[in-house]
Amino acid sequence: MNLRSACWSLCSIIALSLSGSAASAVEKLAPEKGTADPALPVIWYDIRQLGIEGQGWSTDLKAPYDRLPAKAEGKAPAAVWGLSHHSAGLAVRFVTDAQTIHARWSLIKGELAMPHMPATGVSGLDLYVKDSGTTWRWLSVGQPKAQTTSVALVGGLPAGEREYLLYLPLYNGVSSVELGIGKDSFLAIADPRPEPRRKPILFYGTSITQGGCASRPGTVHTAILGRRLSYPVINLGFSGNGRMEAEMADLLAEIDPAVYVLDCLPNMDAKAVSERVVPFVKKLRAARPQTPILLVEDRTYSNAFLISSSLNRNLTSRAALEKAYVTLQADGIKHLGYLHGEKLLGADGDDTVDGSHPTDLGFLRQAEAMQPAIQQLLKP
Repeated sequence: MNLRSACWSLCSIIALSLSGSAASAVEKLAPEKGTADPALPVIWYDIRQLGIEGQGWSTDLKAPYDRLPAKAEGKAPAAVWGLSHHSAGLAVRFVTDAQTIHARWSLIKGELAMPHMPATGVSGLDLYVKDSGTTWRWLSVGQPKAQTTSVALVGGLPAGEREYLLYLPLYNGVSSVELGIGKDSFLAIADPRPEPRRKPILFYGTSITQGGCASRPGTVHTAILGRRLSYPVINLGFSGNGRMEAEMADLLAEIDPAVYVLDCLPNMDAKAVSERVVPFVKKLRAARPQTPILLVEDRTYSNAFLISSSLNRNLTSRAALEKAYVTLQADGIKHLGYLHGEKLLGADGDDTVDGSHPTDLGFLRQAEAMQPAIQQLLKP
């Protein structure tokens, strides 16, 4: 290791050791709220005691980690209801001084991976830590081994109190998630986010929004943007869906976010866009007169430069969305933004697994394209 690398490593350790020094001001969980492990020197704590971020509804849930309320069954499309049991976007922030952090989680499906998406993204956990400033840095991934997995997420940490962020699986659901903390260490609820950053950014869309095909739950663009902008995120992406049904507008209108990001064109052709976008947005605006709404065009298919059907699909749906945007503006809808789709992915085609669903590189590019548009709408 050269001198520069050694200095960088030392500075990183010092920074991470100093972070989280205000942990004494937050609520620590009493050991009695956990369960001792007969085989390990740890106490297991249900993460629901720490507060789950990313749920638009905290009551009327059929299962504790659902993304839609129980009343959505029979109201939302059946496929959407089924996918709402996936924990995409759900996360927990916590503070601990533990030098080793264990995790144990049970999945609702035994299929851990998909042909084009690894098990770490489909069914894994993803751990980040905040440095001495405000930057979240990746620390460890929980690799699923079976329908129930118990692992040491990270060990050998320097002494010190730190704030952590743990993401739940993207394309599987969880029935339980626990953190294992040493008996001589504490686990605490993180401080609430300062105003106005307590309201979430709400993303509504398709399989891409849900996270297909990120390698880890923290590398989907919605999670990247949440960390960069320091906002909680609600991920209402539904694979094969996100088609702006009126019933979904009713559900989304119940949530009071900082901004609605509507990214549905990958699953909507021009006809559906023409029929549904204007009434969908007007329903949201009637319920939330001041909440910004961002309309997002679809990403360009990676083969659209040569395959005319792919290019036509992009051009026709975008033209319909832009027409809807103009109509909404003419009808007096305020606080409305529009994001063109050309730069959501790169022209090289190296950032998808199939010409449509992004890799981690694709999600990073998508986050970088969306960030200024969302920041503009978040301005007071």
